[in-house]
Amino acid sequence: MSAFALILIVLAIGLVGYGLGRRKGAALPDSPGAKVHSRPTYHGSFVFCWAVVPALIVMVLWLSISPAVIFATVERRLEADTQAASVSLGRSLVRSLGQGIRALPSDEQAGLSSARIADIQPLFERRGIPLPGGATDAMIPIALEKNHMEDMSRLALTGVTLVLAIGGLLFGLSRIAVRLRARNQVERVVKTFLVVCSSIAILTTVGIVCSMLFESLDFFSRIRPVDFFFGTVWEPRFAAAGSEAAGQFGLIPLLAGTLYIAFVAMLFAVPVGLFAAIYMAEYASSRVRSVVKPLLELLAGIPTIVYGFFALITVGPFLRDISASINGLLTGNYVGFIQAQSILTAGLVMGIMLIPFVSSLSDDIITAVPRSLRDGSMGLGATPSETVKKVVLPAALPGIVSALLLTASRAIGETMIVVLAAGIAANITLNPFEAMTTVTVKIVSQLTGDLDFTSPQSLVAFALGITLFVLTLILNIIALAIVRKYREQYD
Repeated sequence: MSAFALILIVLAIGLVGYGLGRRKGAALPDSPGAKVHSRPTYHGSFVFCWAVVPALIVMVLWLSISPAVIFATVERRLEADTQAASVSLGRSLVRSLGQGIRALPSDEQAGLSSARIADIQPLFERRGIPLPGGATDAMIPIALEKNHMEDMSRLALTGVTLVLAIGGLLFGLSRIAVRLRARNQVERVVKTFLVVCSSIAILTTVGIVCSMLFESLDFFSRIRPVDFFFGTVWEPRFAAAGSEAAGQFGLIPLLAGTLYIAFVAMLFAVPVGLFAAIYMAEYASSRVRSVVKPLLELLAGIPTIVYGFFALITVGPFLRDISASINGLLTGNYVGFIQAQSILTAGLVMGIMLIPFVSSLSDDIITAVPRSLRDGSMGLGATPSETVKKVVLPAALPGIVSALLLTASRAIGETMIVVLAAGIAANITLNPFEAMTTVTVKIVSQLTGDLDFTSPQSLVAFALGITLFVLTLILNIIALAIVRKYREQYD
């Protein structure tokens, strides 16, 4: 029986238990001397929890542990009975062989215990099953034993789960009584479930950080951290594959490109987004606001790869051509001084992408400024523009600053636009009309291609990733600190 079908059966048993528990709870005598503690629905939920929760916990543990136990047995058999090049390769071949044997009819599977690869190859070919290359005769009985252990494990899991579900249902029903604190126990289960759900997000973040951190430590065991963090040359592909030389992994050109492009993007997005927010919050009528704000926020729903195409085929050539025209009018030489893939192109298009983030966050913050501050300013004779400049914006400034820091974090982590619009040149320059690259672009390029995954040329991507993570984390912490200060001031 599949795990999904087993879960459905357990839930069905739980629902039956809920109905029985609710009916038994409703039939309890309620008198002034022996008042029923919980309502019937809590009695039903109490039985449901006993029928479902233990069975599902055992099921999850079983499904997590049993594959490891089976594969440990397979590895011991492989080491003893075969001469596979590696245990991991042999385990993969046995798994593929076992899956192929499962696809055969039961009568053909029965005679395979003493079969050879040459015997089962026609059976596989007849049904279009690929025979794994490198499989040996000795792997066939191991694959059959693995299939048998999996079948027995699944059968035992089904029996244990059903026994626990039915036993939990009967136990829950037997516990229903007048003074049973069913509500407290059900709420305790729900609270535990919520804590587990909350912990999943935290544990996922910890897992992501640990996965990057361990690979980064492996990289720094081969390349000195000083050469990485303070190096000014980026040539990770300098060494040929298989050679001892590792190239140069200077972070400075990538970090400079990342911060430079993000600065140009913020330089364009902040004024436009902030002025749009001020207009929508302070001057626009409700009818205009209901139309303008959704239209502006549509920009946030466009995939970033579309912005990249827009930069590649429209903005970049436009800037190149207009710079050629200006240069021709001034000097007679019609050669553009702005490259199609440049810092300006990437920053400009990324700024367009960031406008809805700046305007939406700033609009919410400006709108949250207490109305009494505006009324007080207007009552003292200030004009609307003076109220905005002298009262509203200073009051909203901490929140606006935190919104800008969050937007900057997004700009630093953007990948697709800079891949298509900024080029791949890892150089250090202050000229915004030249190409430059970022950390995210190099992470993508280092993890694609035919490089060995354990080589420094690939491991450097994890070092870049953990560096980018720390950088954005610092910005987010600063933003949260400012938001906290803002809330303390006006709550």
